[in-house]
Amino acid sequence: MGGYGDVQLLRDDGLRLDGRRLDEMREVKIEAGILPAADGSAWVKHGLNVAVCAVYGPMEAHPRKMQRQDRAIIDLRYNMAPFSTSDRIRPGFNRRSREISKVTAEALESVVLVERYPRSKIRVEIEILSAEAGTRCVGITAAAVALADAGIPMRDMIVGVASGKVEDTVVLDLDKAEDNYGQADLPMGILPTTGEIAFLQMDGDLSVDEFNLCMEYNMKAAKEIHEIQMDALRRRYEAKSGGAQ
Repeated sequence: MGGYGDVQLLRDDGLRLDGRRLDEMREVKIEAGILPAADGSAWVKHGLNVAVCAVYGPMEAHPRKMQRQDRAIIDLRYNMAPFSTSDRIRPGFNRRSREISKVTAEALESVVLVERYPRSKIRVEIEILSAEAGTRCVGITAAAVALADAGIPMRDMIVGVASGKVEDTVVLDLDKAEDNYGQADLPMGILPTTGEIAFLQMDGDLSVDEFNLCMEYNMKAAKEIHEIQMDALRRRYEAKSGGAQ
């Protein structure tokens, strides 16, 4: 978050620079089962963000010191492709990738029934092909669809979504300018059926009322994205069953 007060992010008519209302998210498209070599996969386009996720497993965890006797581990790697932003990103794992990989894995472990697969690991690869703002949220959304596509049991889906504050106004689903120059950002991982929160981070300052409005916006968007997730999975399995006949 940049927090630069001299950058205008809201138009005089109250809309945002890209024409969206304060509580309107960017367009979301999802496809499941796009990678034949993976056990499960998903493609998500959220605004100008594009993420691909592949899931492999469950498989035996190696090396053995990784194993948990009572559950599986989520071995997750989040990576931004060198061409995903206007400035070329240096290839390889960096501090930001490690941090996002860790918090995303922890969020997924709260929904995957890991106790069904002792001494195993589930490998999750998230590749960001195009980045605008909110890539960690897009990665969580893609990972949930890929896990479901792989047939891995979960107690709920999980959706990544963020709200924030620009020009002292709460907005849903920040774009690049709002993310760079806004005053606050609240990304969350939400279980849309139960409304539970699996992941929450806050950058910047929000009052109690602003925080509650961000939560309200995020919960509303999570339900909308969940419908798109489920539609992608329905289309995937309708195509599968049609091909089997």
